[in-house]
Amino acid sequence: MEINHYEFKYGEFGETLGVHINLRGFDVLRFNNISKGTAFTIKERRKLKLSGFLPPRVKTLEDQVKSSLDIVDQKESDIEKFVYIRSLYDRNVVLAHAVIASDITKFLPIIYTPTVGLACQQYSRLFRGANGIHFYPGNIDYAEYILRNYTDQDIGIAVVTDNQGILGIGDQGAGGISICLGKLMLYTQGAGIAPWHCLPISLDVGTDNEELLNDPDYLGWRHKRLKGDEYYAFIEKFVIAFKKRFPHALCQWEDFSKQTAFTVRDKYLKELISFNDDIQGTGSVALAGILAAMKVTKQKMTDQVYLVSGAGAGGIGIAEQIQTELMEQGLNEKDAIAKIFTMDSRGIVTNDRELEPYKIKFAKDPKTLAWLKTPEDNTLLATIKNEKITVLIGTSGQPGQFTKQIVKAMCENSDRPVILPLSNPTTKAEALPKDIYEWSNGKALVATGSPFDPVHYNGKDYRVGQMNNSFIFPGVGLGVVASGATEVLPVFFSAAAHAVAEFVSKDDIKDGILFPSLDKLRAVSLEVAKRVGAEAIKAEVTQKDCAFSKFNHNNDPERLNTIVDKMCWSPKYFDQL
Repeated sequence: MEINHYEFKYGEFGETLGVHINLRGFDVLRFNNISKGTAFTIKERRKLKLSGFLPPRVKTLEDQVKSSLDIVDQKESDIEKFVYIRSLYDRNVVLAHAVIASDITKFLPIIYTPTVGLACQQYSRLFRGANGIHFYPGNIDYAEYILRNYTDQDIGIAVVTDNQGILGIGDQGAGGISICLGKLMLYTQGAGIAPWHCLPISLDVGTDNEELLNDPDYLGWRHKRLKGDEYYAFIEKFVIAFKKRFPHALCQWEDFSKQTAFTVRDKYLKELISFNDDIQGTGSVALAGILAAMKVTKQKMTDQVYLVSGAGAGGIGIAEQIQTELMEQGLNEKDAIAKIFTMDSRGIVTNDRELEPYKIKFAKDPKTLAWLKTPEDNTLLATIKNEKITVLIGTSGQPGQFTKQIVKAMCENSDRPVILPLSNPTTKAEALPKDIYEWSNGKALVATGSPFDPVHYNGKDYRVGQMNNSFIFPGVGLGVVASGATEVLPVFFSAAAHAVAEFVSKDDIKDGILFPSLDKLRAVSLEVAKRVGAEAIKAEVTQKDCAFSKFNHNNDPERLNTIVDKMCWSPKYFDQL
């Protein structure tokens, strides 16, 4: 009978209490979830037969963090810092997370956007060691066997990508797993999901990126991407295996592209505890920013007119979430949709042309647009002017799309127009915050998808609120795990958006800042989790306990809140049991 290398012990609320290590000697240092490196005490070194395998000095975690921070500060570029943090994570999970937690505002742009985009592009060249699971046509038939062989079996959350729609840079083949790794780090930092409950998975169905296919160092499956029935058969094999092995785990679909993102999400809504962060997480965080903006303007969402420039998965996800909220605020479906315009590379999406199914809901009848007489009329500027757009959202990946003329036109429609250039990474943003402030004379309410430095305007520095999905998905995941939710409902993301908007301080609202600072990530995530858990209870989709908890919430929100607070992990070394 196979003996586990190590076993974590869980408390009444699903919190990790300690670990029992069955390994001895140098093997102990090979597993990043249990290695303390130089922090193993003399007693532990003797017990685990590590004497002589480490230098004599015993360091504390605080000592190790300080040394690691010194090394990070010596790195010249963010990608070098990323590589160091990832290599540290591969050696010592606790230390890596302690370093990140020491300054989450500093490290989030390094472990996630924008730096993670470079990491995806350079994945094969930067590869140092195995992370997560790579499924491809050569092994997908053995998916369940592979999942059973993964070292950590107490999985609560998996982030799964097919690598096609990575940030604003598209198909990155096998390199897309870096996105999963980054997202799971944020699950831990934000919601306290312990690293041994997390699983990154790449569904490598090939790549259409010719640069990768021609790269002799490329590590992925060197074929064109599977399409049609072959592709969906591959996904189905994965879903069957994952559900069988981890029936209570949450599956977060990540960076699937356009129609595929919607098809996969919708097909498995009931079969798998799952959601798509690019669609639903992006929609939720955008809604949070709009709700905060309404606090600034003291206006109603139902009085606004919305334009989403960039009708991909994220853009339509935002449109869906706005529609849901408008209906919650009293509009019927037809009137809600009428207030939302979407735009792609051909202009305003209209129903007189062939469309991918996911775009159809928000497509306009050109006969109702009196100003749209010729294709030349179908521009961003014309739409803003003629439809009196008051909330402009950028998900196009087209840098500079929101020009001075565009911003001026928005200011003609509203005293405080909402302008949200959300495309990632930073180089893809539709406009720079400082330009929007200047062009609007400080009137525009701005938030971005990537981090930007504060804007100095009219003698004052204004923090630029970041519409980062990390304010949403970690809390949603924790709420699902803690409540034992059997499905992920759209209302979860509405609840999450309201929770985030309510976290924006009165001083920030006064200054027109639409998001809390990133150092509030843990507090925001816990509140999101509690709201999500309450909605799961209300919708009657819960189980009485969470996966690792002996404490039953019994569908009592207060008891559930206790689980949320108690089960969260923070980076510290455990005693060896």
